[in-house]
Amino acid sequence: MRVLVAEDHPKMRALVSTRLRDAGYAVESVGTGTDALHRVVEYPFDTVVLDVMLPGMDGIAVLREMRRQERWTPVLLLTARDSIADRVTGLDAGADDYLVKPFAMDELLGRIRALVRRGAPIRPAVLSCGPLAFDPASRLASVHGTVVPLSAREASLLEYLLRRQGAVVTRTELLDHVWDSAYDGGSNVVDVYVKYLRDKIERPHELAIIHTVRGVGYRLEAESS
Repeated sequence: MRVLVAEDHPKMRALVSTRLRDAGYAVESVGTGTDALHRVVEYPFDTVVLDVMLPGMDGIAVLREMRRQERWTPVLLLTARDSIADRVTGLDAGADDYLVKPFAMDELLGRIRALVRRGAPIRPAVLSCGPLAFDPASRLASVHGTVVPLSAREASLLEYLLRRQGAVVTRTELLDHVWDSAYDGGSNVVDVYVKYLRDKIERPHELAIIHTVRGVGYRLEAESS
């Protein structure tokens, strides 16, 4: 398994790299964010150990650019910042795990093993379908860059449809995942909220991406060119 270590402190970089090699990993190491981005874009890795405070380009910027370029290699962020806000920022940028310095090497190795097992499935930080984009962290939707205001329920419905993009989603499935178990109304509430989404997303922008599958439910799919 091939691991990229991006850490600006030479001693820490050498220590982490040595322990990984001793554990049987093939390791490459860099000391700047610019070098980290170049390596991860040009070459395949099974995991990236990425320090947040890197010179040239910080770890969060590297991570965001990786995900923008659809590089889904699992990323473990290392940082001395331990506030909840800092951790949330890293995870929302596309990190798979977060480890605060100082840390035990055994824990680092355990987390890397877990990331390698998980692999690199496609998991964009921002969901999109044609000109429609939705950021699950900020709950903001936009079409052609223009923000579309959504209620909390509308945003949840749109997110679920985007995550199941291309598949037929039944009304029952939408009720189970977008409405809570306490909801005891009819499934027509799904149709009502789909109409809300169409009124806000499709009609003003002349789109047709939420398709009705008669007798079943809905499918979200980009318009064919």
